[in-house]
Order: sequence, then C-alpha cells, then structure tokens
Amino acid sequence: MRVHVTELINGDRLSNDTFNNYGLHVLSKGTTVYEQEISRLFQHQIEYVDIDERASEEASPRTLESTVNPKWLPTMQPIYENAVKNIEGLFAKALNQGEIDDEEVSSMLDPLLGNLQLERDVVSMLLLLNTKDDYTYQHSVQVGMLSYYLATWVGYSNEEAIQIGKAGFLHDIGKCRIPESVLNKPGRLTNEEYEEVKKHTIYGHDIISSSISEPYVAIGALQHHERNDGTGYPHGLSGDEIHPVSKIISVVDIYSAMISQRVYQQKRDLLFVLKELYRLSFNELDPFTTHTFIKHMMPNFIGKRVELVSGEIGIIVMTHPTEFFRPLIQVDDQFIDMSIEREYEIQQVHM
Repeated sequence: MRVHVTELINGDRLSNDTFNNYGLHVLSKGTTVYEQEISRLFQHQIEYVDIDERASEEASPRTLESTVNPKWLPTMQPIYENAVKNIEGLFAKALNQGEIDDEEVSSMLDPLLGNLQLERDVVSMLLLLNTKDDYTYQHSVQVGMLSYYLATWVGYSNEEAIQIGKAGFLHDIGKCRIPESVLNKPGRLTNEEYEEVKKHTIYGHDIISSSISEPYVAIGALQHHERNDGTGYPHGLSGDEIHPVSKIISVVDIYSAMISQRVYQQKRDLLFVLKELYRLSFNELDPFTTHTFIKHMMPNFIGKRVELVSGEIGIIVMTHPTEFFRPLIQVDDQFIDMSIEREYEIQQVHM
C-alpha cells in the first residue's frame, strides 16, 4: 500500500527500496520504520512510500498524543537503580579506604553500557529513570551513561568510549570527602563551603590515580569543572590545556545537573537546557564537543509534543542539522519549517 510519509506509524515496513529525487538510496526494502527513519524520509523530501499491508488497520497514524513506548524500561530500570545503589557503596569505600577497585567499577558499569548500546532515545530514558532521590549517585550514573554516548558521537571507538563512560561515572567520586550537609545544603554556600566543594576535583583525582591505571579517568575527575575561557577550577586551565575527555564530561555534567530535580532547584525544560549549553559553548564549554552533543540529542525530540509561544500545540517531525532549535513541526494538518518561518518560537517540549 502507498502512503504519505505523514501517515506512517511506528512499525510500518517498507515494501520497496526508497530513493530521493536525485536517485540516492535512502532506505531499503524490508526496513521497519520508526521516528528516526520517518525523519530521514522528511530530510530527503520524500513524500510517498510503499509499505506492507498493516496487520490491523485499527492502528492510527501518528498523532499529537503519540508518545515513545519505553519498551526497554523493565530491563533498564533495575540495572539503573542497581548502579545508583552500588555507586553509593563505592563512595563509602572510597572515603574509608582512599581507593576503589577497578574491576568492581567495571562490574557496575558494564551492564549499564551494554544495554545503552541498544537504546538511543536517551532523552526519554533519563527522564523516566530520574527521581528526586540520591542526587549525587544518580548524577554520577547519568554522567557515565551520557559520557559514553558523547564519546562515540565525537569519534572515539567503542572501547575508548567505555573508558570515557567510566571517567564520567567516577567524575564526582571526590565528593565522598565533602560533608553531606554541605553537598545537599538548600541555601547558598558560604565562601568557605564553596572552596571545600571545589576540592572534590582534587580528592577524586587522588582516589582514582591510586586505583585505576587509565590516566584520563582520573583527569576527568580533576578537570571537569575547568572551563574553556579559564574561569573554571581547580587550576584555571583554558582551551587545549583541558583534556578532551574532560571537555566531554563537562558538557554532560552540566546537562545532567540541569535536568535533575535537586533539593534547591526544579528541573528545567529540556529545550531550555540545550539552549543554555549552546550559549555556554561560546565561552565556557568546548564548542565542537557541545555542538556535537546538541546535534545528537535533538533528534530524540522527534515525535515529542511542543507548545509554541502562540499557544498552538504541535509535534516535532524533523530536526535541523545546524539550526538546532528550529525544527520542522506539524500543527494539525500544517507543516511549519521553523528555520524558514522565523516568527514561530517553541515555548516548551512535553516529554
């Protein structure tokens, strides 16, 4: 049967090879299409495709109410919660013994990253897994997961990305030496308290250096608060003085902190968070690393509902490769390319 791409639903199967107007092969016969494949068809300006007969015509086309089906949640949730619980024990061991066991760290991280390789909707995943509890430990697990992803996106091999994921997983291990009353203080820190918190980078470097042979795992802990313009800590490094792995962890550290519910802040709208990262990429954060993160995160918004400043509700159909925050959206039967129709602005993304 022949359908318009706007009528495709997740699970449809192509009955023919699909080519764009220039004869470039886009998708193969037999491909099962989901949001990512549908987006690709839009990107190539393909209007109609042939699909196999649907098993049930009761299935309706994608609507504004359609949401991602977290089929992975029953598998991923216990792995995530177990990692959060285990890293709490790791922090205690690091405090009491001054070191950690590399094999023990790998045994916590490997099941997490093994399943991550199968799941690409990282936006929905972290939102569904995220809770108000155990911020420090959840944050460590999330930064490990996101560091792995971003490492692959900037070009590291899978083996290297796993080590970078470990660096992200352990980036805050030095906080084991910071009093909990300071870490979770609802109000503003005193200057003395802030100076103590800043030492977690040095504490973490010391703990990891005495435990793990891969040097940039420890460097990630030491430098993840350094900033491209020299305004960071503990050593005020800038530009190329900062290790590339530390630049990866810096980006995802800020992202995870901003999407989390903590004792002293409400979690921010995801689009606001990515826009804030983009703003920081012109001074504090490495632009290539940050833009790569945003570019790969934005397609995860495809299929998500958006509220425009005008009050209209739409759905993100396709993201733009360079104008990250001006996607193609569908409002009722109308398609709006926000990269061209500049008067439209997104107020909020509903996840």
